[in-house]
Amino acid sequence: MTSTPEDARAANLAPAERYAVAWVAGDFPAMLATYADDFILHWFGENPLAGVKHGKAAAVEALMAFTRLTNRRLIAVDSVMADAHRAVIIARESLTCAGETREVERVLVYRVEGDQLAECWVYDADQRFIDRALSA
Repeated sequence: MTSTPEDARAANLAPAERYAVAWVAGDFPAMLATYADDFILHWFGENPLAGVKHGKAAAVEALMAFTRLTNRRLIAVDSVMADAHRAVIIARESLTCAGETREVERVLVYRVEGDQLAECWVYDADQRFIDRALSA
């Protein structure tokens, strides 16, 4: 059986949709179940959490630190989409730094392997604010 671009798109979309549904529901175990054990997280910026995190455990540790430092709260998942190569989630989160709370749009670009999220690149609309929050 030959895989079509539409089959590849659907295969990429499925784990991203599961992740988004779990995120909205606040179901942390279901979110983690979408990550491959060798998940790789690429986090940009000029802050102590920036860099590449290798493995599910390292990525989760960084995400938990981010939550503690910013009091992050999901506002909405605005879009979940995919093509034959990647899946993308666009979300808005409330983040707090030094008493200031902002809504920040975040774009998460995923590489999918099998039926799991294998790699993620995080693009933040207000990187300067995030760098300040994580460096405080």
